[in-house]
Amino acid sequence: MSDNNPPADGEFVDGDPSAKALEENLKSRATWTRLLFMVISCILLCIASFVGGFVVVLGFLWVLFTGEVNRQVRQVGQSLASYAYEIIRFLTFNSDDRPFPLGNDWPSGRGD
Repeated sequence: MSDNNPPADGEFVDGDPSAKALEENLKSRATWTRLLFMVISCILLCIASFVGGFVVVLGFLWVLFTGEVNRQVRQVGQSLASYAYEIIRFLTFNSDDRPFPLGNDWPSGRGD
């Protein structure tokens, strides 16, 4: 192989900056810690979705039997929606702020 030819797939050349960056990323404790927090966040998002489904049913039944929206149920729904949004932002690398209980406080249900 001539020195001017690019390396074959999967073959690294000593001194290749991308190979060194990959090696650093693979050895980075922060990267693996983020993965752990992402897995936990996915589990929390599943739990929040289940609770959200319960809140939806409860809210509908409340309106069905009373004819009015329950303010507390609506606040819980808003709080869960904000929480799910925080988790999704963290999982998609749009935020480095870890969601509750991994870093931030529980979001308020005031709709802010």
